[in-house]
Amino acid sequence: MSDVAERGFTLLEIVCVLAIIALLAAVLLPFIPQQTSRSRLQAYALQAATLLKADRNAAIRDRTNVATVVDAQARAIRSGASRAVIRIPDDVRFDALLPQTCRQRTALSTIDFFANGTSCGGTIALTRFDAGFEIRVNWLTGRIEIVPRDTSIN
Repeated sequence: MSDVAERGFTLLEIVCVLAIIALLAAVLLPFIPQQTSRSRLQAYALQAATLLKADRNAAIRDRTNVATVVDAQARAIRSGASRAVIRIPDDVRFDALLPQTCRQRTALSTIDFFANGTSCGGTIALTRFDAGFEIRVNWLTGRIEIVPRDTSIN
C-alpha cells in the first residue's frame, strides 16, 4: 500500500511547479524583445499613406503648399498640415528616396504637396526581414500608393 502512495505527484506539488513557472514567466516576459509583425508593418505603411493623403488634401483644400517631413534618422514622419507624427520602431528598416530640390528650392527631407494636387514625389520604404512595403508619392499627380516590396532579393 505504501508503494502505491509514493508513485506520482500530489496536487500540491503540481500547483507549486505551476506557480514557479508562472512566476518565471512574469519576470522574464518583459525582457523578451517585441518584434514588429508583418501585419503591424503593413499598419505602419497604411498610417504613413493616410498621413500623406491628409497633407495632400489639406494643400488642395487650403490652396497652399504643405510639406510632410520624412526624418529617417529620427525614424519619424511628421504631417505638415496637422500635429500628426508616425514613429517607426527600431526593428523596422526605414528608408526614404526623396527629391533633392523641389520647385527650385532644397527639399531634402520633405514630400511637398501643392494646391493643384501635384507633388515633388518621393518613396518611403518600410522593411523587416521577409516583409516590406513602399509608400510611393507620384510627382505628377500627387497620388499615394502602397506597394508590397520584394525582400527575397536582398
